[in-house]
Amino acid sequence: MGIVSQLTYLSGFNNEHETEALPNALPKGQFSPQKVNYKLYAEQVSTSAFTAPRTKNRRSWTYRIRPSVAMGDFSPYKNTQLQTGPQTQSPCPPNVMRWDPLPLIDESSNIDFIEGLVTIATNGDANQQIGIGIHCYSANSSMGNKVFYSSDGEMLFVPQHGNMEVKTEFGKLHLSAGEIMVIPRGVRFSVTPIDGAIRGYICENYGQSFVLSERGPAGANGFANQRDFLYPTAWFEDVDTPHVIINKFCGHLYQAPLPHSPFDVVAWVGNSAPYKYDLKNFNVMNTVSFDHPDPSIFTVLTSPSELEGTANVDFVIFPPRWMVAENTFRPPYFHRNVMSEFMGLIEGSYDSKEKGFAPGGMSLHNCFTPHGPEASVFEAASNTELAPQKYENTLAFMFESRFPIAPTEFALSTPLRQTDYIDCWKGITKHFDGKI
Repeated sequence: MGIVSQLTYLSGFNNEHETEALPNALPKGQFSPQKVNYKLYAEQVSTSAFTAPRTKNRRSWTYRIRPSVAMGDFSPYKNTQLQTGPQTQSPCPPNVMRWDPLPLIDESSNIDFIEGLVTIATNGDANQQIGIGIHCYSANSSMGNKVFYSSDGEMLFVPQHGNMEVKTEFGKLHLSAGEIMVIPRGVRFSVTPIDGAIRGYICENYGQSFVLSERGPAGANGFANQRDFLYPTAWFEDVDTPHVIINKFCGHLYQAPLPHSPFDVVAWVGNSAPYKYDLKNFNVMNTVSFDHPDPSIFTVLTSPSELEGTANVDFVIFPPRWMVAENTFRPPYFHRNVMSEFMGLIEGSYDSKEKGFAPGGMSLHNCFTPHGPEASVFEAASNTELAPQKYENTLAFMFESRFPIAPTEFALSTPLRQTDYIDCWKGITKHFDGKI
């Protein structure tokens, strides 16, 4: 019989949380006593090295009906469109690229989360624990008794359409467009769409775990606040029906039989667990004098790299906000950048691309490939009367990485790729006449 805890969440990014679905399931005074109440097993889940500094050390103790090792051997799982860095399918071109959204799955098909995963691009090397994989998901049916986890990296979900319930070993999370969720590396979960089809993006982070960006001179407030990150309360089910564990390991999928539900954690304590965040809680900092600020001021989460000042990946958003700069070109400026940028649109429109960039779509601008507003946007923004302006009905995001982002063969050849994307700049004309 399954037992469900109260539908509340624990608050605070990377805080030490403790939660139990049955009273006194958590041991008092130590993590691994000789005997645990309710005849549970103690099992630690470490998503950082044992010797990582205290501020970076991530681990949780779980108290479960059976230890995770009570399972069968792994065997290869059927091939999917899921890929992993390093990308060797084809050379990585420097071209600007843009794609239409993946179609929503209609009612005539039943596609679950695993079947609906497709990789758009990767960089780095999962085995060396650097870089990222960028995937899209679409589904309209439950995973049933299938359970998924990635040994290669933590998974940042950016939903674009629909609502879903995510069962994890640490409890349940409900997720909608406009929220994000992070599943730590190695944590098992199952996705169930609610009220129809779902669609969204995933950044699989092979590198250092995501942390909050530093505020620097902005001070103690602004950007994302720790208290707004929500962790699940303990929930478990005592179910003795067969399940299948699917593991993404070194870029390949493997399956193993499990004679019971893996969601049998009655209590847990620690700072490594799935969490979610509502992007509406991001406190935007922006210019009130002149010039368009760099997109780094919109960073929600970052995975640092070994090179100071650059990221393995930044997660950046462009939410509704006021623009009040004087004598300033307000859309994103033309630029060439050491960082590579993969963008997606959750809702509305993006201010530098009025046409062709639809919700659910995506674009790729690799390092030092020039890009910026399309011709019509440049003309309009250069000649508009300046006044306080609020960007509304918009929510875009960017995965920005210090490493080139290589599109997969699927991304290069799919009919969803807009092969005429470069044409949006063809209307740019010369205005120079030698006069001030």
